[in-house]
Amino acid sequence: MNDRIQNSSDTALETTIGNLLRYGVLISAVIVLIGGILFLIKNGMLTPHYDEFRLVPLSLRGIGGIMAQAFLLQPQGLIQFGLLLLIATPIARVLFSVFAFFRQRDYLYTAITLLVFLILMFSLFVKHI
Repeated sequence: MNDRIQNSSDTALETTIGNLLRYGVLISAVIVLIGGILFLIKNGMLTPHYDEFRLVPLSLRGIGGIMAQAFLLQPQGLIQFGLLLLIATPIARVLFSVFAFFRQRDYLYTAITLLVFLILMFSLFVKHI
């Protein structure tokens, strides 16, 4: 009886994690697509100049600026916001797994998954040493 409950709990967890990944990728793809379409509508007829390199504007170099540009429906902001969501999707999966393992009282997997999450955060936010 207990094995059946454990198996249904594991199945529900796997389904939830699968849906989290599936919908995260889908939502980010839709946002990038919308941004790409808006970019082409706005800039599609311009001739590209491949002989000069232009940096990304300062407003798109941080998370706050990207979000502000995305909420203003600026094409480059939407594209970068979609890419941020794509990066955040597996991170959200790891964080969800920490809470799920803790809720199941599986403390070994909770610790391992928390370590993976901390390594991800370290690699994202700590500058190169």
